[in-house]
Amino acid sequence: MKYTTLGKTGVTVSRLCLGCMSYGTPSWRPWVLDEKAAQPFFRRAVEAGINFFDTADMYSAGVSEEVLGRALRELTRMEEIVLATKVNFPMASGPNMGGLSRKHVVQGCEASLRRLGVETIDLYQIHRFDRAVPLEETLSALDLLVRQGKVRFIGASSGPAYRFGKALALSDAKGFARFASMQNHYNLVYREEEREMLPLCAEEGIAVIPWSPLARGLLAGTRKNAADSGETPRASSDDYTRKLYDAPSDEEVIEAVKNVAAARGLPPAAVALAWLLSRPAVTAPIIGATKLGHLETALSALDVTLTQDEIRALEAPYRPHAVRGFQ
Repeated sequence: MKYTTLGKTGVTVSRLCLGCMSYGTPSWRPWVLDEKAAQPFFRRAVEAGINFFDTADMYSAGVSEEVLGRALRELTRMEEIVLATKVNFPMASGPNMGGLSRKHVVQGCEASLRRLGVETIDLYQIHRFDRAVPLEETLSALDLLVRQGKVRFIGASSGPAYRFGKALALSDAKGFARFASMQNHYNLVYREEEREMLPLCAEEGIAVIPWSPLARGLLAGTRKNAADSGETPRASSDDYTRKLYDAPSDEEVIEAVKNVAAARGLPPAAVALAWLLSRPAVTAPIIGATKLGHLETALSALDVTLTQDEIRALEAPYRPHAVRGFQ
């Protein structure tokens, strides 16, 4: 396993982060693996040296956190693990069950701590910004959690670069804990983050941990485009993919990945991940896996070094996209 630091912090993280949205209960989404089926993935990740795990309170309505917490306590020394979760999306109907008010951020953190079975969350992230709540209120609540020892570092997930920059400036002005990471939408099919967010993160020393590094499976090479549902339960039931990836050039990018992969004798997913890992601002892509082969392919990408000609071939078909992933 290869390791790096989480932005400007002194925390060591693996170059791959295992995303745990796929583990919890299939009653939430049909493609989610239950606790027993998820165990081999946690075990293999730990054996491979992955020490960075990401989930969210909303995944399987909290069950993902429960499953992840039990697995890590059984399989690892928690002192070596970097455990990340997120807050914002509603956990139930009714008032104060979602959003980034001081009340919900604090309540959400306390609930996540109970479900994960830990005393402190290493990286607590806002799961998108909340325009209905003053930014200072949210940042103040996150700072409180850090000062209370319930959270070690804070991060954000997807949003306009100007709002993220404003949050950093406000934290500096008020003496609040500062965002250490940005979990954003970034892959070969969607590169709009290169315009503003990635330069901002590089300038400010923010760790970039992209979600959907394989464009929800499109860059794995088994589907031609988002409309092609493929043969997996997730692909056939995931309308969000079609909302994210509908540009005509997407198919050309997918084909370029296949071509480079074929020439190297590699899986397309390994090539797509190797490209992302080669980007200077990227700390650790968040990978998802519902088959052990998915995890093995992701691990193999760590040993792939692309040539400049290959990188140019992968990037050439890209055309500008509408902003997707947080609006």
